[in-house]
Amino acid sequence: MDYYGIGFSNIRLPNDSRSYIYKYNPRVNTFPEEVFLHEFLHSLERNAQEYGYERPELHDYEKYGYRNELLEGQKKWYTDYMNKKIETTEGYIGLPEEIYTLKPAKSSDFKSSYEINDVFKQSENIIEEIIEIFENLGRKIQLMSN
Repeated sequence: MDYYGIGFSNIRLPNDSRSYIYKYNPRVNTFPEEVFLHEFLHSLERNAQEYGYERPELHDYEKYGYRNELLEGQKKWYTDYMNKKIETTEGYIGLPEEIYTLKPAKSSDFKSSYEINDVFKQSENIIEEIIEIFENLGRKIQLMSN
């Protein structure tokens, strides 16, 4: 996920049937996009820090009375964090409004970037998909034989 070069989130999940914890479960996780939002907010948090803005740490939700809800995760925290509506005795805090229009303060953040498509190539047609299935099957057979 990229937002006009202001923030970036890239999340790769293992292509492994044993990694059941990453599977979407509508009974437990009705806000699965939270993972992308969380990583994206780290970009905005870093940008705000580099520009010298005061803001709460993204992981400090419990300090401000927020909880990780069973069905919605930290949706309330993220909503208030993004809209600067976290109530404190000194007033409201959160990300500053202008952070949504500012690119990263350091251009070096992007100087060594590269296209990850070259590294993590996804199947583009049925032949590549079949080859990937056989490669995964081969790895599983090898794991079972060890």
